[in-house]
Amino acid sequence: MSDRELTMDDYLAMLRRRLKVILIPALVAPLTGFLVSYALPPRYTSTATVLVEGQKVPDSYVSPVITSDFAQRVQSLYEKVQSPSLLRPMIHQLGIVKPEEEGKVVGEIQQNMQVAPVITTMSQAAAASPSAKARKPSASNEPLPGFNVVFVSSDAVRAQKICQAVTQLMVDENLRSRSEVATSTTEFLTRQIEDAKRAIDDQDAKLAAFKKQYMGQLPTDVDNNMRMLMSLNSQLDASTQTLSRAQQDKAYTESMLAQQLAAWKTSLSSSNPQTLETQLTQLQTQLMQLQARYTDDYPDVSKTKADIDKVQKKLKEINDAAAKGDSGGKTDAASSSEPPEIRQLRLQIHQYQNVMEQATLDQKKLQNAITVYQGKTAMSPSIEEQYKALTRDNDTAQAFYKDLLVKRSSAGLGTSMENAQQGEQMHVAVLANLPEAPSFPVRPLLAAGGLGVGLAFGALIAIILEFSDKSIRTEKDAAAIMDLPLLISVPWLGDVDEVSAMGNGNGNGRRRFWGRGDSAPPKDHEQVEV
Repeated sequence: MSDRELTMDDYLAMLRRRLKVILIPALVAPLTGFLVSYALPPRYTSTATVLVEGQKVPDSYVSPVITSDFAQRVQSLYEKVQSPSLLRPMIHQLGIVKPEEEGKVVGEIQQNMQVAPVITTMSQAAAASPSAKARKPSASNEPLPGFNVVFVSSDAVRAQKICQAVTQLMVDENLRSRSEVATSTTEFLTRQIEDAKRAIDDQDAKLAAFKKQYMGQLPTDVDNNMRMLMSLNSQLDASTQTLSRAQQDKAYTESMLAQQLAAWKTSLSSSNPQTLETQLTQLQTQLMQLQARYTDDYPDVSKTKADIDKVQKKLKEINDAAAKGDSGGKTDAASSSEPPEIRQLRLQIHQYQNVMEQATLDQKKLQNAITVYQGKTAMSPSIEEQYKALTRDNDTAQAFYKDLLVKRSSAGLGTSMENAQQGEQMHVAVLANLPEAPSFPVRPLLAAGGLGVGLAFGALIAIILEFSDKSIRTEKDAAAIMDLPLLISVPWLGDVDEVSAMGNGNGNGRRRFWGRGDSAPPKDHEQVEV
């Protein structure tokens, strides 16, 4: 029988046989559910709607202080208002319960309060747009316009009061938290600016001390040091050339002075007293010889007389000078009596000597300066590395300080905007309603649910009964179970009442395998196969 393929007539026959089994639970279950609904305690739901008004000042002028996701902020507010420290004062202010029952009401609020976003057609379209997915969520571009606060209680009036109070508490808490966040942000940035200013002062002090310690050796002084080295080398070359020329000129002047002194000393040798006396004797002898031969008018005699007078005069001057002065006086007189050419040569030699001494002193100074600048140039790489590190730290501190100043200025504007209530604001658009009918139990829904459960239960019982029934009702069942060939078929000769009783389920519709199991008796011309 399990291998036989069932037709639609077989299924309809099963339905006719088990129709009472299905209909009785389907009728009893809704009635039971409807009656049970009167035994359940009623629950009243009050709902308030809060809409969010965007920032009044454009974002291009003042950046919002709070940029977190709207849903996260609503969830944060929801968790805050569930705190007993906020709920107890609110319940006490409402005066809806006795003080000893406040803890129970707090638990009821925490358990039965819900917050759900307000979904509109426009917000759904904004959330579904591709640009909304790529745009970072913030307080200014949040597609959700607000949220609903839902509270369920066994008393309608209490549900309305608590829902309205919780809604207002969330709005006030949002305003207070935004103001606190704006103020704390400004204070935090102010402290950070003070720390950054101290860091800049420390960096400036380190940089100033470093510049003072390595003045002239900093990277900015490298080019100047190289120019100074080139200038000092040029000056050293010029000083060397000046010294060389002075030495040459001095040597030449000294040779000229030696020649002049030799000629002058030769001329001075004729002014020696002994020489003059010898010369005077020779001239007197020569005069006597000339007078012996010539008269006094003879030119040679006159010239010789003049030479004798000249020598005598010079000898007298020398003797007078020797009598008046000492040896030092003789030296001074001798020096003062030097020709101007010799004195000029001595002056030139003295000048050349001064030039040589000055050039030698300049060479030493220039060499010392060159050594100093060469040392500065040699130390420049290591000093440059330290200087770059200090400068980089200083620049970083300066940039951080400027960035903090800009952020504090923006935060200050945001704080002023929040204090003036020009930022994002929450408004209670729909006050908490007074529920007229309980939200639970919903009797039509319970009845519909009972109907569904009854139908399912009846169908399950019918299926179980059908599978457990082993009766043979049709010729197909007989042929399938006996697996015998068909020999002959005869018409049905039973009573109509018996057939109806058998078909309608009296006796559960069981007959012998040669009888019919249909709900109606067969017609006279129908036959039964055996």
